[in-house]
Amino acid sequence: MSSAEVAANSIDPPAKKRKIATGESTPSNSVSKATSTMAKNGSSAAPSEDIDEGLYSRQLYVLGHDAMRRMASSDVLISGLGGLGVEIAKNVILGGVKSVTLHDDKVASVADLSSQFYVTESDLGKNRAEVSCKHLSELNNYVPTRAYTGPLSDEYIKDFTAVVLTDCPLDEQLRISEITHANNIALIIAKTCGVFAQVFCDFGEGFKVVDTTGENPVSAMIASVSREEDGVVTCLDDTRHGLEDGDYVTFSEVQGMTELNGCDPIKIKVLGPYTFSIGNTSSLSEYVRGGVVTQVKMPKILNFKKLSESLKEPEFLVTDFAKFDHPQQLHVAYAALDSYVKEKNSLPKPWDNECANAFLEVCKTTATTLGCEVDLNANLISKFSKTCMGNINPMNAFCGGVVAQEVMKSCSGKFHPIYQWMYFDAIECLPTEDLTPKDCPMTGSRYDGQIAVFGKDFQAKLGGLKYFVVGAGAIGCELLKNFAMMGISSKGGEIIVTDMDLIEKSNLNRQFLFRPHDVQNPKSSTAAKAVKRMNPDVNVIPHENRVGVETERVYDDDFFEKLDGVANALDNVDARIYMDRRCVYYRKPLLESGTLGTKGNTQVVVPFLTESYSSSQDPPEKSIPICTLKNFPNAIEHTLQWAGDAFEGLFKQSADNAALYLDDPNFVERTLHLPGAQPIEVIESLKLALVDERPKNFQDCVAWARNYWQEQYSNQIKQLLFNFPQDQLTTSGQLFWSGPKRCPIPLEFDVNNPLHLDYIFAAANLKAEVYGVPQVRDRDEVAKMVVNVEVPEFVPKSGVKIAVNDTQLMANGSEATADQDRLTDLRKELPTIEELNGLRITPLDFEKDDDTNLHMDFIVAASNLRATNYSIPTADRHKSKLIAGKIIPAIATTTSVVAGLVCIELYKLAAGVKDITVFKSGFVNLALPFFGFSEPISAPKMKYYETEWTLWDRFEVQGELTLKEFMDYFKNKHGLEITMLSQGVCMLYSFFMAPNKLQDRLNLPMSEVVRRVSKRKLEPHVKALVFELCCNDTDGNDVEVPYVRYTLP
Repeated sequence: MSSAEVAANSIDPPAKKRKIATGESTPSNSVSKATSTMAKNGSSAAPSEDIDEGLYSRQLYVLGHDAMRRMASSDVLISGLGGLGVEIAKNVILGGVKSVTLHDDKVASVADLSSQFYVTESDLGKNRAEVSCKHLSELNNYVPTRAYTGPLSDEYIKDFTAVVLTDCPLDEQLRISEITHANNIALIIAKTCGVFAQVFCDFGEGFKVVDTTGENPVSAMIASVSREEDGVVTCLDDTRHGLEDGDYVTFSEVQGMTELNGCDPIKIKVLGPYTFSIGNTSSLSEYVRGGVVTQVKMPKILNFKKLSESLKEPEFLVTDFAKFDHPQQLHVAYAALDSYVKEKNSLPKPWDNECANAFLEVCKTTATTLGCEVDLNANLISKFSKTCMGNINPMNAFCGGVVAQEVMKSCSGKFHPIYQWMYFDAIECLPTEDLTPKDCPMTGSRYDGQIAVFGKDFQAKLGGLKYFVVGAGAIGCELLKNFAMMGISSKGGEIIVTDMDLIEKSNLNRQFLFRPHDVQNPKSSTAAKAVKRMNPDVNVIPHENRVGVETERVYDDDFFEKLDGVANALDNVDARIYMDRRCVYYRKPLLESGTLGTKGNTQVVVPFLTESYSSSQDPPEKSIPICTLKNFPNAIEHTLQWAGDAFEGLFKQSADNAALYLDDPNFVERTLHLPGAQPIEVIESLKLALVDERPKNFQDCVAWARNYWQEQYSNQIKQLLFNFPQDQLTTSGQLFWSGPKRCPIPLEFDVNNPLHLDYIFAAANLKAEVYGVPQVRDRDEVAKMVVNVEVPEFVPKSGVKIAVNDTQLMANGSEATADQDRLTDLRKELPTIEELNGLRITPLDFEKDDDTNLHMDFIVAASNLRATNYSIPTADRHKSKLIAGKIIPAIATTTSVVAGLVCIELYKLAAGVKDITVFKSGFVNLALPFFGFSEPISAPKMKYYETEWTLWDRFEVQGELTLKEFMDYFKNKHGLEITMLSQGVCMLYSFFMAPNKLQDRLNLPMSEVVRRVSKRKLEPHVKALVFELCCNDTDGNDVEVPYVRYTLP
């Protein structure tokens, strides 16, 4: 623990501190504006209007309601509306603070056009804050945004929760720092100079961080607790506790040693992956069974130094451990730059050696003044001097995301702040050979800020690039904005962007190119129009296609071969893998990125240098055993998946089958050929849907819902307890209902219980929607209907098999076969199409973001009823939506950071870099904060004979050849005997193939063999086929070889 950190001495017990539904702190009192928010007192959230969950949905899963409420009572001042300032303002406004004031006393100049995306040529000469305000205020209707062009007086500054300075001389920074530090106002200072960035944070003394990581508290199920002087808690064998030494925990649901339940947080010592000690338990009751241990997040107090002190005693956050000495060097360089400007009245000129030498001397003096004992790196200082006049969008995007997250931390206390200095650079993307002033003339071009760093020739190269951007969501919007500012496609190039989705309300919180009036419009074309307004020079071509096999006639050989690269902005792994495969085949660079809340990653895939995206993948998520879902849930995740499965079964799958029966006369015949018990299951579902459970009116829908409720939440539980009573023992003498098995309780229906009626209301209306029955959306009317439903008495049955694990379940399932007599009877009971009298069935596709369709209402009610059965804490709609909807938490700050890093790698690709050590894969977590960069992994090398090859290599064969000629070619040319040959999923040849089949194929052209085996004609756009080979060498040994690209004539 550093001198700046003080552990909080105490914390309220979780029972008093946490809401059951959200796991967040409950504000203890309200705070007026004079003492508002975390930066002021480090504790309570001020009252605010209800949070718009439709807009902030994805961000709420990152920050939580408490942090959002604190932000909504925070006033933020952002001074300096250049490229960096506008990036910060954009992200802060999207985040949802109380208000944002934009301060600037400068007018827009041509130099701003290189990265200030809300300044156009018609705005030149106008105040930057006023120009930006009209655009920024459109980003979020909940955040009043105003421009201010006056002086930043002491009294004016005191009105704010957080102050951000981006374009301010050091003297002014020091003056403002004295005011903010004395008044516990958060101060963030940020500045970018070419490929360098600086961030400083001062959140005052006694700043409380409520949650340092943002990770959910870990919990584990308990197997035992010893009763001794140093009590040991043992967790179940399949549950690693995931705790660390010094963590604090509390307990719940412990039987016997009940004193632990709801206890004050206890500091633990980890003994092993399943055990930890909690101190003296000898005076407590004897442990019997059960219990859950849950980590308690403890607050952390930070004491920040003001700027004048921190300048001389800096503490650094290292952003790249390969550049461990850079922060101290750049600390001196940034301070020296202020002195240089005072003396020379200008910044050092781009790539000017004389200026660089003079700047080095200033740095030496500054280092002495600051008391820094550092050996200055002359090369680094020279690069800083030669590029500091530059202003490049990717660096502003990166730094803008980082700083905006720090603003949110200062307002909310959520996540650990930067303590206190952060320096970042991307010197590896600079030209390997120094430029000269002639290479980077300032000509009044909108790209002058970029030309100052990379030169005019490089700018021309960017203008001619042809890039394919796949996805126009959060990352896609940021990439398109960055590309436009960089001038990509502005001189003969093109940016093709494709996205098949329409804009939804929840997109507006982080997909900043879209506005409320754009909702339900295509993402790609809307985004293209928006970036064209930012830079009319760029050539953006929007498509609305999904990328996949079905669109390969659009994205064909001609399309890919003209590209310079691909930038993925996708939200699913399958599409990423597909695009990765295409890039490997066409040997095109791929820029890959992704975010998960405050975490982000970037990867650059370079032909013939690096591995591809698909070369390494995360392990698959652990699935929930079916038996756990069916009979033994112990967590809300289990009940939510069960509820989701119920929705799919009741309103989607059975409805799909019924709809197919109505539309396809051969559906039943095809069903009878399905394997195992599937035919009887499908036919039984048809009979239920079309006969037994077909409603004629809404009262029938209510009756069905009420009886289904009784079956799920009462009858099945009673049957389970009949098979396995509460005191049942296993063969080893242990209680059956122990460990992960929770003993359930059957529910009794109560129309006055809101949760019970929620289920009936949602289920009945969804049933009505499936069958086209007029719905009843009046809860009182539904309540009156349901009390009149007669429910049969339930009597448990003997001989019912209930599997206790998935092995038994599979064994029981394998015994089930299609009973032909039963099938025959069922088919007779199915009504004819004529008898169904024009019935139409509408299957329901689950849609989580429509609050009016009752889909989530059903999921929440069904899950929470089952949770009540098993004494599992219920989940509110917000948490249920996250889990059941498989929502990926997202926030604009991380997206901005990731897109900036991607575009830094694009500079390297555009420069034609061939040295793998220059490229960087990035990993960030803004919550901690953590930044990690590594060299990409080289493409693994394989070998046959003396030939080395990687995934980027292939055999090139010019058609047309017969199968025999093809095989002979490899034998004679490469010494390889083909043992198996395939194309896609089709086996074209194998050494064990029947002789007559082989004889038929040997003399056929390869394309004809493919046509016959696949039973499909080759599409006109297909110019080449891909073949996979299994081969033996001349010694008969298996050898791994590249694939074959077989070009058609």
